[in-house]
Amino acid sequence: MQNITASYTDQYELTMGQAYFLSGRKDQQAVFDYFYRKMPFNGGYVVFAGLADLLDILADFRFDREDLDFLASRGFHPDYLAYLGDFRFAGSLYAPPEGDLVFPTRPIVRVEGRLIEVQIIETVLLNILNFQSLIATKASRMRLAAGDATLIDFGLRRAQGLGGYHASRAAIIGGFDATSNVRAARDYGLTASGTMAHAYVQCHESELAAFRSFAEARPDDCVLLVDTYNTLKSGVPNAITVAGEMEKQGRRLKGIRLDSGDLAYLSKQARFMLDEAGLSYVRIAASNELDEYVIRSLMAQEAPVDVFGVGTSLVTGAPDAALDGVYKLASVDGQAVIKLSENVSKITLPEIKQVWRAYDSQGRFLGAEAVGLAHEEKITVMHHPFVPHQSFVLEPYEAEPLLEMVMEKGKIIYESPSINQTAAYCRERLEMLPQEYKRFENPHIYKVGISAGLKSLRDRLIAEHKR
Repeated sequence: MQNITASYTDQYELTMGQAYFLSGRKDQQAVFDYFYRKMPFNGGYVVFAGLADLLDILADFRFDREDLDFLASRGFHPDYLAYLGDFRFAGSLYAPPEGDLVFPTRPIVRVEGRLIEVQIIETVLLNILNFQSLIATKASRMRLAAGDATLIDFGLRRAQGLGGYHASRAAIIGGFDATSNVRAARDYGLTASGTMAHAYVQCHESELAAFRSFAEARPDDCVLLVDTYNTLKSGVPNAITVAGEMEKQGRRLKGIRLDSGDLAYLSKQARFMLDEAGLSYVRIAASNELDEYVIRSLMAQEAPVDVFGVGTSLVTGAPDAALDGVYKLASVDGQAVIKLSENVSKITLPEIKQVWRAYDSQGRFLGAEAVGLAHEEKITVMHHPFVPHQSFVLEPYEAEPLLEMVMEKGKIIYESPSINQTAAYCRERLEMLPQEYKRFENPHIYKVGISAGLKSLRDRLIAEHKR
């Protein structure tokens, strides 16, 4: 895809950067946290995705000549432009592995570096991580609904512009098996999958002629779209005819696809007709405005669908459309800082922090994570971040720190696994998450608390700013 340079940011990042530069603050050190506040889809978790793409972008994040000429035309100071001409991101990032599950209010990514550089990358970080995490989460919900059925991303044509490119990658992390997106498949090493459109049937003299032509062109990967005219009276019977002709040639019809109508009824009728014709090996694929709820309904009705092709709801993250991830300053020049708000849930957590996840005796997620100061070695009690006098004892349980360095001074040190390994890791983490957090309706709320040390620091800073 098109190279992303450092102008892929919002102008206020650059105007603040100039103000920092001209006031002599360009080398001050700062720490930012990336986190989100609200669960998408009224769900119980988010799948963390986009890290590898983000690191690749940051490793070569610079302003090219065209960027600098444009900024000069916008009136930026010549000395600042000269600084940007030599700009390279040299900060450090801490994060969990891609495919892990993350929860509201806790830091997901910690960014450390010079004030200007960590400010300039805010937009690209949010753009990549918010979108891919949203789509991976949506995909994982469909995987939970679909069981062992095959899931294919059909969403490129319905995506918001080039967002469909990253959506295909995120869908695989969340549990999809393949994508129709050829470019994403090429670049990310995904499995590309595709059949035919109604236009192919329409441009032949008959449906049967279209099926025969397609089978001749793709004898080893032939899936026939059977709903152009009449699914049960012509589409499926014609597919059965072609399947019989293929068998005589030593070939097998791979499947049929249903793209309209009552998918539960039609799939059952089609399965019966195929089995009666001795074609039990022919798979049934279904598409047409699917989401996790429709898939769950089809599975509950025991619809014999082997493959689900999902488009719009997947790549747009419907109905939420965006993850509300934010990027907030936690420390500058060695001093902890805080943002206050009349809305207590929007008061930020200051200072350099670590996150600890607790596990039960069976090695599953306990449903509790504690945010503490980075130097703290053990947290025995975590406190509710917003509600006074509520706490949870962690001492009996095993806990592990979650934020590990993935980029050091602009150099990637994260050994990025293959996309299939990342997807497998996501499946493992979902298996460790108790079922009550994976419910579609009224999922259990995952507890995120803060250590006594962090609570004390936050409360002190709040008191100081309210004097």
